[in-house]
Amino acid sequence: MHIVAAKAAGFFEALKPEFQTYIKNVLANAKMLAETLKNNGFKIYSGGTDTHLMLVDLRPFNVKGNLASESLCRANITCNKNGIPFDTEKPMITSGIRLGSQAATTRGFGLKEFEKVGNLITKVMKGLSENPEDNSKVEEEVRNEVVDLCSNFPIYKNLNK
Repeated sequence: MHIVAAKAAGFFEALKPEFQTYIKNVLANAKMLAETLKNNGFKIYSGGTDTHLMLVDLRPFNVKGNLASESLCRANITCNKNGIPFDTEKPMITSGIRLGSQAATTRGFGLKEFEKVGNLITKVMKGLSENPEDNSKVEEEVRNEVVDLCSNFPIYKNLNK
């Protein structure tokens, strides 16, 4: 019964007019992130995105998905390593990452913030490409920028009331 209740709650939320606005923002933000990454030299599968997700090919930067995911995690950017079409890497390594836009959109990020996120991801990948053994300096710089960015969009807005 808990699954039925969860679906009912989800459908109820999706019927609200604000949900349409939210979904439009999720899609616009995903497109901005994909476009920023493309402009920075990444290949986005399917040429961009029509959904909240995108699959990023890391081969132009000679970076493996597992290392990229770990490095981005240390920089406070969450993603998943992901195989790409015709990937020659093992499933536990991969040649790509998967990114989504829902969580940050829910937090309040807009197009400007997603462009910044795309540039921060690029900064980490370039650092990893140039120094795969120790990307800690770049990770720390980006982590500080991410904390600064997120501090403008707190998850719990009414804690001090």
